Amino acid sequence: MKQRMTQLTRWMFLVFTGILLFSACTTHRNLIKKPIKEEGADYLFRKLKERELQFATFSARFSADYQNGNQKYAFSGQIRIQKDTLIWLSLSVMGIEGMRLMISQDSIKYINRLNDTYLTGDWDDLNRFLHTHIEYDILQSFLIGNDISFYEDGKFKASIDKDEYKLSAAARMKMKKYIRKQEDAVNVFVQNIWLNPQTFKITRADVKELRKDNMKLDATYSSFESIGNLLFPREMTYQITAENRIMVDVKFSRITIDEPMKFPFKIPDNFTPIRP
Repeated sequence: MKQRMTQLTRWMFLVFTGILLFSACTTHRNLIKKPIKEEGADYLFRKLKERELQFATFSARFSADYQNGNQKYAFSGQIRIQKDTLIWLSLSVMGIEGMRLMISQDSIKYINRLNDTYLTGDWDDLNRFLHTHIEYDILQSFLIGNDISFYEDGKFKASIDKDEYKLSAAARMKMKKYIRKQEDAVNVFVQNIWLNPQTFKITRADVKELRKDNMKLDATYSSFESIGNLLFPREMTYQITAENRIMVDVKFSRITIDEPMKFPFKIPDNFTPIRP
């Protein structure tokens, strides 16, 4: 009997030791990340395009924190997009709408309910105000977390930056067939794109205008969730570096795509126009 107990004790000891060793080895293996396989720019761009959010219409609610120097504001709102056509924004403070914007390929309009004013202008007016040359497609892409469309992508170089893929272009120009005005022909950007190596979703992107050394737009994307069969970042951080440094943190909720939607925008008769 004593011999049997001794054998049983030894057997249990061996099993327990084996479990510990297996657990330790498994944990160690999980902690070791496999190195990222080097890939070419063409392959990475193809995967990037395959994983982009595809939509005809997009809508979401959001909350945001805005900082410009010592000025800080918190607000919420709604965004609606008809792809490549229209961006509609409603901004509210404490549940009360303060501003509404309507942005198209050609025009920019907004209503400021805080001081009963309105503005109607175009992208030239906005770019003169910002001292840059941004356009509709760049704005739409950065809001959604997709790559900018209608621009050349053949000059990108691929590399590995820490645990992500990085695509870099020293000069990215608009495709000739999409140039509507002569000014668009000189719309050249330095651009970097970082990709998650598992999902090939953009985790960070920046653009810097060649002729404006101090003008840069940087965006980071996180907290991805499935929209249909594709991933969309619920959280985004934008940094605009120009004469001042502007930071905007955005969190999205109630995201829907490809549903019928309206874009209401009416300027009240008693509102005063202001110049861009």
